[in-house]
Formats: sequence, structure tokens, C-alpha cells
Amino acid sequence: MHDIVQMALESIRANKVQSGLTVLGVVIGVATVIGMSSVISGLDSAITDQVMGLGTDLIFVTRVAPTVGQRTQDERTRPFLTFEDADAIHDLSSVRSAVPMVRRRAFGAGPVLRYLDRTVAGTVIEGATPEHEDVFNLDIRDGRWITRADHLRRTDVVVLGHDAAETLFLDPDRAVGREVDLVGHVFVVVGVLEKRPNNLTPGANPEDNYAAIPITTFRHMYPSVEDIQIVLRPAAADAMDVTIDQVEGQLRRRRGVRYDEANNFAVFTQDAIVDLWNQVSNGIFALMLSISSVGLIVGGVGVMNIMLVSVTERTREIGVRKAIGATRHKIMIQFLLEAVALTSIGGVIGILLGFAVAAGIRTVAPFLPADVSAFWVVAGFLTSTATGLVSGVYPAYKAALLDPIEALRYE
Repeated sequence: MHDIVQMALESIRANKVQSGLTVLGVVIGVATVIGMSSVISGLDSAITDQVMGLGTDLIFVTRVAPTVGQRTQDERTRPFLTFEDADAIHDLSSVRSAVPMVRRRAFGAGPVLRYLDRTVAGTVIEGATPEHEDVFNLDIRDGRWITRADHLRRTDVVVLGHDAAETLFLDPDRAVGREVDLVGHVFVVVGVLEKRPNNLTPGANPEDNYAAIPITTFRHMYPSVEDIQIVLRPAAADAMDVTIDQVEGQLRRRRGVRYDEANNFAVFTQDAIVDLWNQVSNGIFALMLSISSVGLIVGGVGVMNIMLVSVTERTREIGVRKAIGATRHKIMIQFLLEAVALTSIGGVIGILLGFAVAAGIRTVAPFLPADVSAFWVVAGFLTSTATGLVSGVYPAYKAALLDPIEALRYE
């Protein structure tokens, strides 16, 4: 067996350039699998951290559930959730706090925030209640959050995100007490938020370009906003199921849903958001896996081609080996080992290239932890080996069947 392996490796070394070009498809296919799996793994970690960073006991209520694909006719015609629905949920015994979520963002419409000659564009404007601070675990850097009095009196006060305050005032700690122009309305800055962690996007976190105003003021400025979401925390972390049941019961009564009808709204937790992302990422990975499989097929065809050429070129050698006692089995094993060794080397190169791609991603995009999975490293190597095994069967079989007398006569 050792002699057979030695002969297989010598054959590959004798045709280095030809062998390298042959396994190029295998290299690309394996590198694509390793690189894409590292990116998907990094995105999975980043999105899970971002979602769970809000806390592990959030409950979301929306008109339709998050999903991939088109909405049904029933989902498109469902009535909107209302601010009164949010108030009714807030009053439930199992709910600690509940807030309606309404926000607007103006893209390409010029400055949204202005202070003297400094402006900020693309700011997220959110209508907030006093409970927002508790529900979303907001950290105040300076000043205060929106109070019950601000909410009831519809006052023109604003809490700015870290980056918005830094751009307008150069120092976020100098913002409180200043007046800013927010889409043509004058607001007094009463607070500035701490900088938020960013796991998903390069550079600044878009959520730091943020302006929270009392939700009553928001509704006065944007009366056409109808569709809202409701986010709540249960009174106890271990009461999630009870809280969801109470929320569903309350909304079914308020929205007139009969006992034999399905909910015309959706109640879900952060796990549903993570599951939705997993569906998307799995779809992306399946697409990339299918693309990389083309490279493996091309590599396999190349290996079969070079092995068939090798059988033809080494016909006399095969005849000599058979004449001195080599069996069909040994001839077949030799050519199979050559094919497997060829694609295995390509697999190793592809794995190293995949590691390089992951390292490059971490360098260019440090916010994205591209993690190389040991599972996909092993899978990539085994796949490349299997490609060589499948591609080498026919050439090896053809070599093993050569008649030794005819082979010795071959010129």
C-alpha cells in the first residue's frame, strides 16, 4: 500500500501545473463554503446579540407576524393596532410596562435636526412614553428621559441619541437645555442617551442618530400614522406564557374576534425574530452552497479528465506493472488514490483560502465576527475527498481492465 501511495504522489508532483489547474474548481468550491459559513455564523451571532441585548423577556404585538414571503389577503386587510390597545395591555395584571412603537425616518429630505449652522440628516424620530426607558433598557448619559408631565402636556422636549447630540453640539454633555430645530419645530433637549452597542453595521450605529419626543407630540405632528407596534415586559420573567395568554385574550375581546376564529394580530417574543433571521440566513447559505457545488462538479469533471488522460499516457507503464504481478485491484487502488490525493490537496488549499477570507472580513469589517466552523472545515475536506473518489472510479476501472499484452504493445 505504501508503494501505491508513493507512486500516486509522484504522479501528481510530475504534473504540478496540470494538477493545480485541475483542482481549481475544488479549491473555489471549498473556499466558498468555508468563507460563507464563517460570514453566516458571524451574522447569526451579531443579530442574536443585538436582539437579546434588549433583554430576554420582551414580548412584541404586531398586526402581522414577521415572516419570509408574501402576506396573505387576510394579513393585508387586518385592522391596525391602536394606542388604546397599548393602554389596555398596559393595564393587565401580568404586564410590568407596555409601550406603543411609532417612528419616522426621513431619507433624502435634507436636514432633520438643526442647531445653529450644524445639521443632522436621516434621524429616527420616535414617539416615546415614560415607559420606553424601562422597556428598551435605555441608558441616559446626561439629563433625563421623557416624563409623565411631558406626555400629558404634549410638551416640545426631545431626548437625543449620542451621535445626533455629538454632531450638533460637538460634545454630547453640552446638549441639555439647548433648543434644536426638529423638522421645522423647536424642541428643548432634556436628555442624551449613551452610545449604543453596534453588532450589525460598519461605522456608527443608526440607532444613535435618534430623537425621542413625547408620543402625544408625535401624534400631533404626524396624525396620519396609524400602524403601530406594541412592545411589553411581563411583571415576572417566568410569566411569559401567562402574559402572552392575557394579551391575546385582551386583544381578541377588543378586536371582536370570535372564539372559533384565529387571531387577527400576532404576539411573539425575540426568539421569533431570531428564528426569522435563521430562515433567511439558511436560505442564503443554501444558495451559496448550490453555487459552490458547481465549482466542485467542475473540479470533479477536471479530475476525471486528467485521470483518463493519465491512463492513456501510462498505458505501457500499466502493462509493465501487470506483467510483473500487479493485480487489477492494485491498479485500481493506485488511480483512485491519485484522484483522491489530487482533490484532497485542493480541499486543503480551499480551507486555507477560506480561513484567509474570514480573516480578511474580520479586518475589513471588525463589527462582524466571521467565525470559521470546525464542522464546515471537516465537511469541506470530506466533500473534496469524496469528489476525487467519485471522479476517479471510472478512470481507475478503465486502467484496471487494460489487457497487459495490448498495454505493453502501446506506443
